[in-house]
Amino acid sequence: MIAGLILAAGAGSRFDGDGPKQLAPLHGRPLLEYAVRAQQAVPGLERIVVVLGSHADDIAEAVDFGDAEPVVCPSWADGQGASLRHGVCELRAARKVLLTLGDAPLITPQVIARFVTEPPGTRAAYEGAPGHPVVLGPELLRAAAALQPHETLRDVDQRWRMVECGHLCSGRDVDTTDDLEAMRHEARAVL
Repeated sequence: MIAGLILAAGAGSRFDGDGPKQLAPLHGRPLLEYAVRAQQAVPGLERIVVVLGSHADDIAEAVDFGDAEPVVCPSWADGQGASLRHGVCELRAARKVLLTLGDAPLITPQVIARFVTEPPGTRAAYEGAPGHPVVLGPELLRAAAALQPHETLRDVDQRWRMVECGHLCSGRDVDTTDDLEAMRHEARAVL
């Protein structure tokens, strides 16, 4: 099985908007819904899991998840490693997982689809900077399942194969309300 995994559990502590960051409106839809729809539009993803944590009930009520499965990580406050570990455990039957983030709404289905056939250990780059999607296979899934709460994939000893995607879309994520406002202007040109 090839699966999609979207991490959307954090509190967004740097985001000073009204309400949870994942629900911040971007052109009439919650921010998280863009990441969910992008993965849903990719042929070949047999299952999509969205890891929630902070404000999970509010997010679950407001976001259209379609066929994607929202799951709640009880230890989300421990860090991204805890959320990643939870998502990987939900997808233990997968032989390959494409990982994206819930606060990166401009990553297109076409870019995600590009990674369905890439080998594990491959990740997108945007103007040379590592980004998402990230392709996890058996070894990386085991490593992710063993992460400590505040660790991330950056802490895994892995030589990543980078695929430049900056000419195809933006891999920017939203950390602050200023990021969201800049993205609203950028999205007008893309969406």
